[in-house]
Amino acid sequence: QVQLVESGGGLVQPGGSLRLSCAASGSIFSINVMGWYRQAPGKERELVARIINGGSTNYADSVKGRFTISRDNAKKMVALQMDSPKPEDTAVYYCYMDLYGMDYWGKGTLVTVSS
Repeated sequence: QVQLVESGGGLVQPGGSLRLSCAASGSIFSINVMGWYRQAPGKERELVARIINGGSTNYADSVKGRFTISRDNAKKMVALQMDSPKPEDTAVYYCYMDLYGMDYWGKGTLVTVSS
């Protein structure tokens, strides 16, 4: 049984910083893609950033230059450094991992960007 647990969400002021982390547990041999999605109220879930085994990254245009994704394969963790967040970044953020054909999701962590 693979489980993903997010941490680090909360309230952050516009222009501040916040770091999200996600740790995977269970029977895991190798992880292909690690990523973060988000869903704002009334909107569909969207990709924020992802990082492929080997280091290639993809970012949503709206977060490029502000957010940074990183992974630690040994610890089976992925992190999202959120710098200069904006109110429109307010959403529930979900961790995602693709274990070469098997997809897993965390339960989500709420990020609220407000002064």
